[in-house]
Amino acid sequence: MGYISGAQGVSGWVRVFSYSEPREQIVTYSPWQLRGDAGEEQSCEVTAGRRQGKTVVAKLAGIEDRDAAAALIGKQIYVDRRRFAATEEGEYYWTDLVGLQVYTEEGMRLGIVERLMETAANDVLVVEGERRRLIPFVTGDVVKSVDETRIIVDWDPEI
Repeated sequence: MGYISGAQGVSGWVRVFSYSEPREQIVTYSPWQLRGDAGEEQSCEVTAGRRQGKTVVAKLAGIEDRDAAAALIGKQIYVDRRRFAATEEGEYYWTDLVGLQVYTEEGMRLGIVERLMETAANDVLVVEGERRRLIPFVTGDVVKSVDETRIIVDWDPEI
């Protein structure tokens, strides 16, 4: 869902980089599971939060000062999937697309979805294979089908 990007003030608030849309929606998915690089996890209740400029700030239960907030910097934020609203046909959460294999309509494997990025025009799949490809996530024109294991695209493998 995002990650802790910094400490905010002296009373334990954290700055959050959020992948949700709108960004501040992340504070409604409490509790958060915070995971560090070594795989350690902790559960934190969000007691308050808001958008502040281009970022989001949040207050977490038990985090009472700047030092405690700073100790969380870099931790990834995960939430229980059951907290998400159901999607309509043809709609996907980015988290559901990450890790899927990407193939051309002819069956050539292009790689795996590493992440997505948002552009002004549309979302873009960042596909890692023998090289990195940026493929627009445009259903119908480029993305032909999505299932639980793969994405089929109309894409020239030379691009």
